[in-house]
Amino acid sequence: MKINTKFAVPALSLLLLTSCTTDGGMDPMVEQSQTDFNLPQISGAQGVKPNISAPTGQPPSTLEKKDIFTGTGKEAISSSVLEVHYTLMAWSSGKLVESSWDSGQSATFPLSGVILGWQQGIPGMKEGGRRLLVIPPDLGYGAQGAGGAIGPNETLIFVVDLIKVS
Repeated sequence: MKINTKFAVPALSLLLLTSCTTDGGMDPMVEQSQTDFNLPQISGAQGVKPNISAPTGQPPSTLEKKDIFTGTGKEAISSSVLEVHYTLMAWSSGKLVESSWDSGQSATFPLSGVILGWQQGIPGMKEGGRRLLVIPPDLGYGAQGAGGAIGPNETLIFVVDLIKVS
């Protein structure tokens, strides 16, 4: 039997293209049913205080990170000293707890000296980047909380702008 390639090649190409997905083969309904939280939305231009929408649903039980802006400078590693601007929101209330932007003063510290959520969520970030970190209590301040501003077992929402890596 002889196959007419004039029609077979275009038909095969069409069949292959229509069977492809752009989502890595994941069923979007399954993906959504596995999460019962929605990450806050972050808006605002680079170099200015971000706006953070209040979170909805139950908080995630694992560290969530999402780059809002990808930096192009030096990359943070676990032994880096960082200069950052940050904004902190409590998941339970959806209220801002503090922001270095409000004081007009960035913060500088060794990455090894902060909460585990930052130690795990910041490496790989580059200068000039902005990253959303949603940190569960076990990687934040845990059952003790932190003063009156952060209650026990609070999920933390940080938006971090990485200014400088040393």
